[in-house]
Amino acid sequence: MENFNQLGLPQPLLRALEKMEFSTPTPIQALSIPVALQGRDILGSAQTGTGKTAAFAIPMIAKLLNEQKGMALIMTPTRELAVQVHATVKLLLSGAPQLKTALLIGGQSMFNQKTQLRARPRIIIGTPGRINDHLEQNSVNLSFVNFLVLDETDRMLDMGFGPQIDRVVRRIPRERQTLLFSATLPPDIVKAAQQYMRQPERIAVGSTTQPLEAIKQEQIKLQPGDKYPTLMKQLAERQGSIIVFVRTKYGADKMAKKISRDGHSAIAIHGNLNQNQRTRALQAFRDEKCRVMVATDIAARGLDVPHVAHVINYDLPRVAEEYIHRIGRTARNGATGSAVAFVTPEDHKLWVAIQRLLDPDFRPAPGANENSNAHANGRPQQHGQRRGNGERGGRHRHRQRDAQRHHGERGERNDRNEQRHRGTRDEPRRQGGRDDQGMPAFLRRERDNDRGRGDDRQHQRRERRA
Repeated sequence: MENFNQLGLPQPLLRALEKMEFSTPTPIQALSIPVALQGRDILGSAQTGTGKTAAFAIPMIAKLLNEQKGMALIMTPTRELAVQVHATVKLLLSGAPQLKTALLIGGQSMFNQKTQLRARPRIIIGTPGRINDHLEQNSVNLSFVNFLVLDETDRMLDMGFGPQIDRVVRRIPRERQTLLFSATLPPDIVKAAQQYMRQPERIAVGSTTQPLEAIKQEQIKLQPGDKYPTLMKQLAERQGSIIVFVRTKYGADKMAKKISRDGHSAIAIHGNLNQNQRTRALQAFRDEKCRVMVATDIAARGLDVPHVAHVINYDLPRVAEEYIHRIGRTARNGATGSAVAFVTPEDHKLWVAIQRLLDPDFRPAPGANENSNAHANGRPQQHGQRRGNGERGGRHRHRQRDAQRHHGERGERNDRNEQRHRGTRDEPRRQGGRDDQGMPAFLRRERDNDRGRGDDRQHQRRERRA
């Protein structure tokens, strides 16, 4: 397929595509759109940055333009992805203003969202938690939805949103078309997702376990104490915008403040920021007011910032699939980029899991022990490195490290359980304190102005859901 004109799309949609300078469909779009236009369910996967949003948004809008009735519902795992999908849909609707939309995410006024819903939108985009909030208050009617999209399905199910998705789907007619898209679709997630579909067409473009070839990947083996000096060296040597991924929310704040103090403009984004702070932080990075964005995995999915040149995995992700999503923040829309992973001896298990995901035939070099302190390439430790006093000391360190890892994983599970209980609800943190860390002065001034207008007090009283 050479261009969108061959798809028989409505003229308003073709004019919007021309205005957006979308001329040639990407591979996932060329395969998915014709099938979706036939009304079939789709289980689709493709590498990050290949145009999956347009792959489901174009047939969705075409269906709504060709029918007088009917609605579409798009669910995403995070607020940021929902905002980005909404922005893309609005651009595609530039030639069809009669199709109204509603954005239902946490951290924003329920009153304003109810105003959007009273305008009878035919396209609703949101997170599972906030959509459930509106269902509980009877402020949204999904009985006319005949087009359902679950974006980044694996992430939603992995985050424990399955029960919430079930509650939403039960309010939607059985006679509907369902599209599921993600960059990675593990077999267990595929099996779980098929309960929402009827004989879906499986469409996969490229390897879902291989990042784009345009991403140059590097690994740096080092000791934990050398990570920050090495990061400073990388920031000095590289040109362009950089995302630095860390593991914890507190670590993101602390890192952004430290980077800023050392001469690089940096900002943090994570789940403990309220929606206004997250939106302003992301917009500052998009506008290149800050060169470095320190982020948790909240920024690993779907965020499209074209000028990101480099991704640095300061901390490796706990789940191997997240590595692919993280480095997919660079090399967007045909550009090139680079990804660097810091690998400490303690990261050996995580790094081996990532390598096996990228290459199922990967085997650590002879002599490597996954429970040892060897580096990720399986080489034995260098002379001069401290080892235990014999086998007993080694076993003791292994048990100690395994216990630490167990407690860390248990903490992650507790976080997920809490998020599962609240949906996507994140209570805004009290202003001041650690929220100031890593926040440039112009954002602090804007936040203080918001505080003066009472926005934060209103959020704490009314908007505790995400």
